[in-house]
Amino acid sequence: MPELASDCIILTGPTASGKTALGIRLARRLNADILSADSVAVYRGLDIGSAKPTLKEQAESPHHLLDLVDTATLFTASDWLLAASKVIQDCRKRGRRILIVGGTPLYLRCLRDGLDDFAPVDHALRHTLTDELKRLGPEAFHKKLAKVRPDLAAAIHPNDSKRIIRAFEIMQTAGIDHKRSWTLADNPEKRLFPCPILVIDHPRTILNSQINQRVEAMFESGILEETEAAEEQYGFGTTAAQAAGYKESLACIRGEITKQEAISKTKQRTRQLAKRQRTWFRSFSDAVWLSA
Repeated sequence: MPELASDCIILTGPTASGKTALGIRLARRLNADILSADSVAVYRGLDIGSAKPTLKEQAESPHHLLDLVDTATLFTASDWLLAASKVIQDCRKRGRRILIVGGTPLYLRCLRDGLDDFAPVDHALRHTLTDELKRLGPEAFHKKLAKVRPDLAAAIHPNDSKRIIRAFEIMQTAGIDHKRSWTLADNPEKRLFPCPILVIDHPRTILNSQINQRVEAMFESGILEETEAAEEQYGFGTTAAQAAGYKESLACIRGEITKQEAISKTKQRTRQLAKRQRTWFRSFSDAVWLSA
């Protein structure tokens, strides 16, 4: 895979921090293509909840890694890294700079540091594991993981279906005691893509207010209808179904909660997401924080 340096910049920040608008302005000034690092924007049809750039915004600067798969597909960080590498190579061939814009920390860490000896994807095995997780439920499947690899289970949230499945994949393809394939490479000399990283920062009260406003706008703009359409056309796999806003919308559509409860739960989960994102960003010791 190619190495990134002075021709690449990462622009990130918590959800609702204004990455899209600033990214487009920067891309125009830098003569750069925008490479999306958003784990929800990869799904076709999930536009409102992911705050995906509009067609007009995409026309202002070339965008990549949007609408890659349908909502029934399990899409991993390694899948994204492979797709990102191909886009980066293409941009280089065309003499374009690359601006990576998004708030999915695992994507960014994989991009910068790589995945150490990562096990290949066995799609048949993944399908089997996904079916088993659906049958048992994420928490029960997480407990099953904890019995054989408590160290991995401790590092994964019980509701993080994607990473639970990936842990079982790695164990079954590389061996139950194979630890290196799960770890991220922390050695700076091994970084695949060393490049500057900018983090948009807001005071917590301001960010929480922006999150609340965004969530209300999502439901006013039709996220329930968008979710219902995706459910009817593709169905929701375990990854897409966990995304903030869509999990709550699915519950509302199925009559499990009211619309107002869906709005309140989405606000709460999104604030929690922003808190986790900021914790992740602090691990990038060489990042430049942009005070807003």
